[in-house]
Amino acid sequence: MHRLPAWRDWMVWPVCALSLVLAPLLFPGSFALALLSQMGIAVVACLSFYLLFGQGGMLSFGHAVYVGLGGFVAMHALNTWSTAGAYLPVSLVPLCGGLGGLVFAAVFGYFSTRHAGSSFAMVTLGLGELVYALTTLLPGFFGGEAGISCNRATGPAVWGLRFGPPIALYYLLALYTLVCAGLMYLFTQTPLGRMLCAVRDNPQRVASLGYDPQRVRYLAMVVAGFFAGVSGGMAALHFEVVNAEAVGAARSGAYLVFTVIGGAGSFAGPVLGGILMVVCTVLLSAWTRAWLLYLGLGFVLVVLYAPGGVSGLLAQQLRLARSGRLAALLPWYGALAACTALAFWGLALAVEMLYHRQLDAASGSAFHFMGLALDFATPRSWLTALAFFVAGVLPIAWLYPRCAARHARAHTAAEWNAQAHLQRGQW
Repeated sequence: MHRLPAWRDWMVWPVCALSLVLAPLLFPGSFALALLSQMGIAVVACLSFYLLFGQGGMLSFGHAVYVGLGGFVAMHALNTWSTAGAYLPVSLVPLCGGLGGLVFAAVFGYFSTRHAGSSFAMVTLGLGELVYALTTLLPGFFGGEAGISCNRATGPAVWGLRFGPPIALYYLLALYTLVCAGLMYLFTQTPLGRMLCAVRDNPQRVASLGYDPQRVRYLAMVVAGFFAGVSGGMAALHFEVVNAEAVGAARSGAYLVFTVIGGAGSFAGPVLGGILMVVCTVLLSAWTRAWLLYLGLGFVLVVLYAPGGVSGLLAQQLRLARSGRLAALLPWYGALAACTALAFWGLALAVEMLYHRQLDAASGSAFHFMGLALDFATPRSWLTALAFFVAGVLPIAWLYPRCAARHARAHTAAEWNAQAHLQRGQW
């Protein structure tokens, strides 16, 4: 019989709720509210992708289809009810998007979940391209190139609440984020959620026990489609417009990349991934036009050296801290982080000069990056970038193997310590 989550696991949710309530007080301003709202939307979308990829091992290249179609359905529902005079409460619009995502997932999942592995990935990629192509063929539903817009302040106030002001919309989206995250976590603890993990690990054994792996995958697809549609409805309310980009391959790739960076092996990973998704697409893209290059480099490094993502790294350090072995590794971590930052700074200087040379050469060879004056026409700037890069890479070549060996020994000792406690019945 499956053990229920410990009380310490449940204490996370009141802390998250309190954080969502206090966040606008800690980060005031309309721009901060917009960022926080977008983070909530991205967290729900990445968690819905986690149900397929992390929990079920189903690599989907078309997950944005359910997010985007949920947004279109939510937009049509709000506009249709407003035109008919029977106003739909704005607070229920994300649920309309969830129902739309559920319906489309039930239809598309019937075909895509018949196979697993690479066949499932290719089918989802084809479905994503098919839906994106339909955005130009069905302008009545997708609105053509301009998309579909709405006004979230329409209709009478419900219980005196209107969601035109950004602060009111933020708390509505924060409530949906918390509730959806809690429901998806509960789903992972249900027999269906546990069976989904079994189908991911060994579908043949699941079939020998009398369960249909295809049916388990299909039900997971429907559940994930519902929450993806809720995320699309939340985005429709926040941006008040939905266009073809919402169902494009780039958006599906973003959900995959940031879920992996956050960590697809734990429930907290997609939460971190959703936050990083907004930070990169909004803040990092405003600082540099080479942000996609940096994102791709970070993704490759995570896949190669931290397969568990950011959440996996944090979980490892927490285990070491509980065993009292983290303090001895902190000097090594600090030295490695400093050298990595130095090497990355040198690489960033070279990349920014290359971008400026290719895209802004007409404005002159001299420019400023992060307060530093650069000139791609002079060897001095290139030698400075090379010096920073070499000064960081050479120590890393010596530090990393030794730091990795010490971390492995500490981690092994911590695991043995935990098993000894379990055998004594103290944990």
